[in-house]
Amino acid sequence: MAQQFDCIVIGVGGMGSSAVHNLAKRGQKVLGLEKFDIPHSEGSSHGVNRIIRLAYYEHPSYVPLLRRAYEMWSEIETIAGEQLLFKIGSIDTAPAGHEVFEGSLESCLLHDIPHEVLDHKQINDRFPGYNMPPGQMGLYQADGGFVLSERSIVAYVNAAVAEGAEIHARESVIKWEPEGDGVRVFTDRAEYTADRLVITAGAWAAGMVPSLEEVAVPERQVLAWLQPTEPSLFTPENFPVFNAYFEEGRYYGFPVFGIPGFKIGRYHHLEEVTDPDHMEREVTQEDEYILRAAAARYFPKANGTLMTLKTCMFTNTPDEHFIIDKMPGTPQVTVATGFSGHGFKFASVVGEIVGDLAIKGETAHNIDLLKINRF
Repeated sequence: MAQQFDCIVIGVGGMGSSAVHNLAKRGQKVLGLEKFDIPHSEGSSHGVNRIIRLAYYEHPSYVPLLRRAYEMWSEIETIAGEQLLFKIGSIDTAPAGHEVFEGSLESCLLHDIPHEVLDHKQINDRFPGYNMPPGQMGLYQADGGFVLSERSIVAYVNAAVAEGAEIHARESVIKWEPEGDGVRVFTDRAEYTADRLVITAGAWAAGMVPSLEEVAVPERQVLAWLQPTEPSLFTPENFPVFNAYFEEGRYYGFPVFGIPGFKIGRYHHLEEVTDPDHMEREVTQEDEYILRAAAARYFPKANGTLMTLKTCMFTNTPDEHFIIDKMPGTPQVTVATGFSGHGFKFASVVGEIVGDLAIKGETAHNIDLLKINRF
């Protein structure tokens, strides 16, 4: 006999762990299924931390979701008894007129977010780890910072289990199918039935929902940790996280925290579309060069010896906005994917949104921008 649940969640990473907890705390009988370990380094949520920022050039409608996300990060910190969100400040920087700066400024003005506008000299004087060129503008926002990614997953999983959720690692979903108003899920270990299904499978989402193949596309990403030559400039107290557009592309980075080294990445690294089961996980000299070249020019006192070089994945939509919606034709299935390299900060509120959709079929949060029918 297949075990019966109120809801099954496929994928227990950043989004899935939050979803399992949210459903369980609402009294749902929940099963979380994870293909790998919990947490793991095969997908999109490893590498110590992820940026969080209220100033949001990507679209102003993300800001109300971010405000709720901050509240919910505080909630899980209280439950876990552990700090997960570190407000050390964030800088969105780009040449004057570029969307990264102008869009961030617009979101602050529209939503009354406290902020400071800094020119290149003001950035460099205030934060000497930065070396911004003339013409580069910056928007500093004191509530920006980072969230601990693996520790957040651990916190949500532990909290979900305490609420009665059942979570299985190293159990791969082979397929699922609608069964009446519910679903049946087949794994490499067992069969399960449920009234509702939530798919938070990251780069594997299209494997669970083939219609997502063209709109949730995995991409190989690389991160580097470089040992600063002046470490005092790259502590969390002295170095805000950054989201930067330079002539070489868009980069993001962090102070030294958790493991040795200043952390830097380039959005859409080498634009390598990949198969999540067969991605090239070995890193190359070209991978290092792409990141080191930007560090040498814009953060030269961070450009010391290489400490760590890791791959991860983005799952990109064509417009780089998320997909959070019920599946057309199967309203008992909710999907949250396509976070396009800027999603983890929202994991806390995504759990609430998919919990709403799974239980009530709707959410009070404005997710019009994230509906699947836009494609």
